[in-house]
Amino acid sequence: MAVLELLKGDITCLEVDAIVNAANSTLLGGGGVDGAIHRAAGPELLAACQKIVERRKNHPAGACPTGEAVITGPGQLPCKKVIHTVGPIWHGGTQSEPNLLASCYRNSLILAQEAGLESIAFPNISTGVYGYPKAAAAEIAIKTVKTSLSKTPGIKQVIFVCYDQENYGIYKRLAGLW
Repeated sequence: MAVLELLKGDITCLEVDAIVNAANSTLLGGGGVDGAIHRAAGPELLAACQKIVERRKNHPAGACPTGEAVITGPGQLPCKKVIHTVGPIWHGGTQSEPNLLASCYRNSLILAQEAGLESIAFPNISTGVYGYPKAAAAEIAIKTVKTSLSKTPGIKQVIFVCYDQENYGIYKRLAGLW
C-alpha cells in the first residue's frame, strides 16, 4: 500500500520519480506551477512538450485535453519524469469539473504505473488561475488518489505538495481522509 504524504514547498525541488505539472492544453508553459516547472526544467522540457504537440497536431482536442495526462523527461529537474495534466477551469461545477479533476489524478497515476515509477508528487491542480475551490479540489484529489491506488499497485509514495499556506492548511484538515 502506498504512503500518502503532505508537504509545503516547491514541487520543482523534489527528488521523486515523477512530479505532476498542472499544465494547460497547449503544453507550452504558462503561469503558476506550470510556469515554475518549465522555468526550473529549462529548455529540454519545452522541447519534449513541443514533440508531443507536433505528434498530436491533428488531434481534435489538442495536445492534452482536460482530464488527460502525458509524460515527458524532466529536463533539468531532479525527478525522473514530468507528468503533465490539464485540470478543468471552474464554471460553478456545471461542466463536469469534478469528474475532469478526478481524471487528472487517476490518469497521472496510471501513466506513472505504466512507466514503472514508484513515487509521484502532485500540486494543487486547478486551484490557481483556473479557480477551482480549494477545499473541494483537495477532497477530490485525496479521494481519487486513494481509490486509484488499488489499480496502480506499483505506486509506493504519493506526495501532495502545497506551495501556499491556505492549501496546506486545507490538506492538513483533510488528513483524516487518508
